[in-house]
Amino acid sequence: MLKTNAFDAAASSNIPAENLAMIERRRRLLGPAYQLFYKNPVHLVRGEGVWVYDAEGRRYLDVYNNVPSVGHCHPHVLEALVRQASTLNTHTRYLHENVLNFAEKLVGTMPAELSQVMFTCTGSESNDLALRIAEDFTGGTGVIVTEFSYHGMTKAIAGLSASMGPYVKVNGDARVIPAPIHNPANPAEVGKRFANDIRAALADMHRHGIKPAALMIDTFFTSDGGFFDPAGFLKEAIEVIHDAGALYIADEVQPGYGRSGETMWGFQRHGVLPDIVSLGKPMGNGHPMAGITIQPHILQRFGSESSYFNTFGGNTVSSAVGLAVLEVIEQENLIPSVGRAGKAILDGISALAQRFPAIGSVRGAGLFVSVDFVTADGAPDSVTALAVVNALREEGVLIGASGPHANILKIRPPLVFTAEHAEILVGALENVLSKMF
Repeated sequence: MLKTNAFDAAASSNIPAENLAMIERRRRLLGPAYQLFYKNPVHLVRGEGVWVYDAEGRRYLDVYNNVPSVGHCHPHVLEALVRQASTLNTHTRYLHENVLNFAEKLVGTMPAELSQVMFTCTGSESNDLALRIAEDFTGGTGVIVTEFSYHGMTKAIAGLSASMGPYVKVNGDARVIPAPIHNPANPAEVGKRFANDIRAALADMHRHGIKPAALMIDTFFTSDGGFFDPAGFLKEAIEVIHDAGALYIADEVQPGYGRSGETMWGFQRHGVLPDIVSLGKPMGNGHPMAGITIQPHILQRFGSESSYFNTFGGNTVSSAVGLAVLEVIEQENLIPSVGRAGKAILDGISALAQRFPAIGSVRGAGLFVSVDFVTADGAPDSVTALAVVNALREEGVLIGASGPHANILKIRPPLVFTAEHAEILVGALENVLSKMF
């Protein structure tokens, strides 16, 4: 994955001495692989709702983090965690109602066919497990992913995460296809082109004697830059992959949990049925938990013949937390609120695009909005995008950039973000752009 939006040692003259000391300590202890956001890194000490606070007490609007899905330190989630942690924390090889109550609640949000759950700790583990099951069920090894995809950090899944950079080689049986296009002038072309790219990948597998196992896609194509519309454009692609005898793995780590503002799961916007759904970060509102839901006939042989055990996956505390997150989404009726907040962001930034030619495409679904920055001739402009990211940090708004050229603002706040918070974001962006142009 491109190391964008990172701390710049050359800019350290503006960083407080105590933070510089912490940066050096971090470098010494954690090594070079760990990255920091922003030229002037933020030292966070507290969070609440959509806000985080630094060591000096300054408040920042969190427009980036989908991990605390129902907001930083949500009291209902914290109460469930503390109550269960003070009672019992153990794995799933003992009887306990928590994991069953959570599993029932979770599959109740899914199509009836996705009626069984397996728990892990991270989205990487979930995708790794989904891949193992897909290969077992189909007898194939070929996997199709998009060209700047990110699905996780295990060896197998990093090899299917095309965004991981020059030192990661996509495995020999995988095929990389372009992400969907954004084409509001001809929406029918979006699904047709994507399905044809899958056909071409399958044909190439056939020529090389590779049996296909799965199409693994993030329903929002998050790392590719975010591509959402028209709703339903995935239908032909899923038909193509099923006709080839392969499975559709829906990576819902980022699109799921109501983020679209329309449906609970991103794949539901497209009216398609996955064979396996992988889940991650938002399940625990920051508590490390993840899992898959799956159609039982696909799991049958793998579950009967392969031993699967995860010490922490589905433990009593994680199950209590996961159930509490689902209860918050339901009790606070968050999905309609997500839709309203997302529309406010889209409308506000689209209006700014009329004034600032540096803004190209503005697109999104609910609380996932992508904003392209482009040069005068329409080329991706990562310099401006990263300057905006760092300037917004100084304005008290935390945001990130994504896409193959790191020129796309990635707006992905907690689900409790409201239209009022959207006004703050749009106002801060307007201030930044007015100073820059």
